[in-house]
Amino acid sequence: MTTTIPMPQLGETITEGTILRWAKGVGDSISEGDIVLEISTDKVDTEVPSPVSGVMLEILVEEGETVEVGTDLCVVGDLNGASSDDTPATQAMSRPAEPTPGADSPPEAGAPVPPPAATASTGAKGRSKRMSPVVRRLVRQHGVDIGLIEGSGEGGRVTRRDVEAYLGTVAKPRPPTPPRQPAVAAPPPPIERPAAPPSPAPAFAVDADAADEKTSLSRLRVRIGENMIRSRQTAAHVWSTMEVDYEAVAEVRAAHKERFKRDHGYSLTYLPFVCRATIDALRAYPVVNSSFYLEERKAVFHDRVHLGIAVDLDQQGLVVVTIKDAEDLRLRGLARRVRELALGARDRRLGPDQMTGSTFTITNPGPFGSYMSAPIINVPNVAILSTDTVAKRPVVVTTSDGRDALAIRHTGFLGFSWDHRAFDGSTAVLFLQRIKHNLETWDWEQELK
Repeated sequence: MTTTIPMPQLGETITEGTILRWAKGVGDSISEGDIVLEISTDKVDTEVPSPVSGVMLEILVEEGETVEVGTDLCVVGDLNGASSDDTPATQAMSRPAEPTPGADSPPEAGAPVPPPAATASTGAKGRSKRMSPVVRRLVRQHGVDIGLIEGSGEGGRVTRRDVEAYLGTVAKPRPPTPPRQPAVAAPPPPIERPAAPPSPAPAFAVDADAADEKTSLSRLRVRIGENMIRSRQTAAHVWSTMEVDYEAVAEVRAAHKERFKRDHGYSLTYLPFVCRATIDALRAYPVVNSSFYLEERKAVFHDRVHLGIAVDLDQQGLVVVTIKDAEDLRLRGLARRVRELALGARDRRLGPDQMTGSTFTITNPGPFGSYMSAPIINVPNVAILSTDTVAKRPVVVTTSDGRDALAIRHTGFLGFSWDHRAFDGSTAVLFLQRIKHNLETWDWEQELK
């Protein structure tokens, strides 16, 4: 009995994945739950466990190859039906080559003709060759006799590089000579027209000199670019901003930061305060916690707040992690979940459930020193909030006797990008005012208890 392990579906929008590393090789024994391979998608890098115990019989997709969700990746056999010395590859190599029937040795009458194996092809040398689906497509595309290619993979497997190297050493076959046609009268000479001017080079093209470094874009960078363009082309982006007096928050942080770090092992930053204040505003203005689908003429108002947090991967990309049911958490819980998910994202150990399904997103460039930011909406969300640097600045305050005075306060800006298709400017400003009011007036001392 054999079990095929396919490329898993790691999120609603994920359609393909790349093999990063095989943890098991052909012939290796596997227990149920053992990690078989690591894969990468545009959302997450993750490990794939085996659903059964057995022996790795066949690896169908090589490291570095990208295949669609559902594509078979490997075959695991029952321990009672296979061993490391009895895999299909071993059987194929140990079986003596049978002579190819020729014109002087017709097949026996009534003998069934076996169909070609799905994972092997016999070429001119009579050797059975094993191929992944990607290699099989490449062979069919170029009409290559697989028997002429020496496989460099495990067990003599023919890899994509083997096929590409072979194609580079042979000349392309000349097209067949068309059959001779009867002579016909020559057509009149064509009317000469002025040649069209050559197409101008793209305005953005830049000639690279010898000192420039050319590099391929990572899969994550390509997908980030695609998502950003899709968002800009889909949502009607509008940007609003509001200044916030963080003095009440700063006082609570100063009073508790040492004990908080001693108790929890990490710092109490401004971000969980903003998250807590924002969740309340999302409950007050549910249209901001919605998804918008113009083509279907509908909007989905989400009952729960699944708060997305943008996480920088040490300048190698950006991902959004999701705090599910964020309205159930208070300040300490939000601080803990933000840290856990951020560390998990940077260590590439989060599952798809932790990186999909956000209903609203917060990005936090403040620690890098940003003043004001206008982030791009994480569609199908209808808005995204940016928390920028909190710093001491001179502001005008009203004294107890009603007079104006200058004071040094901790202030910062909130940048709010929102989709004008989903709601209007009054909602955007009222939403920001609610967050501002919460940050400036809530009893944050009580929140920490």
